[in-house]
Amino acid sequence: MREHAEGGRRSLIAGSSWSDTDLALLAELRQEESALPTDAPRALLSVRLSTLTAETTSPVRQELDLRLLARERGYRVVGVAGDLNVSATRVPPWKRRELGHWLNDRVPEFDVLLFWKLDRLVRRLTDLTTMIEWCLRHGKNLVSRHDTIDLSTPAGKAMTEVIAGVAEIEAAGTSTRVTSLWNYARTQSDWLVGKPPYGYTTDDRGRLVVDPHACRVLHWCLGAAARGIPARRMAAVLVRARVPTGGGGGWTTSTLLRRLRNPALMGLRVEQDKDCGTRRSKIVLGRDGNPVKVADHIFTETEWRSLQAALDRRAKSQPIRRRGGATAFLGVLVCADCGTNMTVHRTEVKRRAYAYLRCRSCPSGGLGAPDPESVYVRLIDDVTVALGGEPVRVREYLPGAAGSKVAQGRWVQVHNGETFRDRWGRDGRETMADDLRRAGITCLVRRQKIPRTRAPEIHLELTVPRDAKDRLVIKKDAFGARP
Repeated sequence: MREHAEGGRRSLIAGSSWSDTDLALLAELRQEESALPTDAPRALLSVRLSTLTAETTSPVRQELDLRLLARERGYRVVGVAGDLNVSATRVPPWKRRELGHWLNDRVPEFDVLLFWKLDRLVRRLTDLTTMIEWCLRHGKNLVSRHDTIDLSTPAGKAMTEVIAGVAEIEAAGTSTRVTSLWNYARTQSDWLVGKPPYGYTTDDRGRLVVDPHACRVLHWCLGAAARGIPARRMAAVLVRARVPTGGGGGWTTSTLLRRLRNPALMGLRVEQDKDCGTRRSKIVLGRDGNPVKVADHIFTETEWRSLQAALDRRAKSQPIRRRGGATAFLGVLVCADCGTNMTVHRTEVKRRAYAYLRCRSCPSGGLGAPDPESVYVRLIDDVTVALGGEPVRVREYLPGAAGSKVAQGRWVQVHNGETFRDRWGRDGRETMADDLRRAGITCLVRRQKIPRTRAPEIHLELTVPRDAKDRLVIKKDAFGARP
């Protein structure tokens, strides 16, 4: 976050540019604010933009307008939640990085939420309803610079819902236009929208053409696969040769396989296959039932099918992924040697399944731990002995007295007599793992080779931070399981 100082004071808006005139006005407003009484209502400013362009209302202007509104109403500004490049349609207020932090963890620090216009806060009527319910439950108010919104009166709440309905209709219209464009583009032979698949680029006319360098890389992979070279080794060669990936990140086995298995390499239009259970693409058929040709092929159909057959021969037989993940205590079990998370790797050889706990950075997974279940049981026993007797405390918000300027809202901790031993015994391992991760508790896994024995000896070392008991306090989700 970039912070701009003037006279020793800071503006909390992020990613914005302040002129000398803006800074002078900011200093003036802060000076006047210092004269407010100590019990003046406290205001949080919410600034949001989907994209920052010359045509948008700058975040600086939004903040200054809101500070002027706060001066008019006698509010003391206690913070600025600046969320730039954030869509109000996709991300509700309580899930945004800055505003969400205030709404979930800093509730006692403000009394009113100020925003420039309602569509700067929400774009969905359901999100507005949620915010209104939250404000009424926590004793907060919503105030807009350019809309007549005041939750203290029934008329103000009704007007708020009407304005949000209009904003939702506008957002739905935009979504319909974008969806219509994609539906049209996917059936056209011209490349209209979207990022070209690896192996292709666009020319000055926007047409999809073969990228010569990427084409050579793909044909090298075709020859390597035909010789039986695994994708893991091919990816390592590409990394050592510093071959550009054509996008963010570096070459990995998964990235390489995803590109080699893409039917778009035959010059065809593709889309995500959501029914295959893995991240794959499928060919788009036109109105005549034939594949839509969008460019010259990199691989002929015969070459592409031979490549798939070669990749299939090298593919390992992996069991279906388990719901909730393969590793029961992911993020808690840590390799003592390299410090990376221990994860379960499952293989199937001659119809017999094997499972190992391995790390990421040690050679060959650091010998591995061949019986993950036994490690889980030992971890559960150690954790229960160390923390099972601790009382389960739940953080709840206690609003201030209505109409009082002194008795402000605050957090309180509630205990119903239950211990963590009771909680974990009732709710199981997933709940225990969530609690341990929240408290920053880890378990170091040490593996020691035993002569003439294949399986290493496993030692566990539980690490409990000093503030773990405070971090174990359960913070309820004030917004529930909402989308």
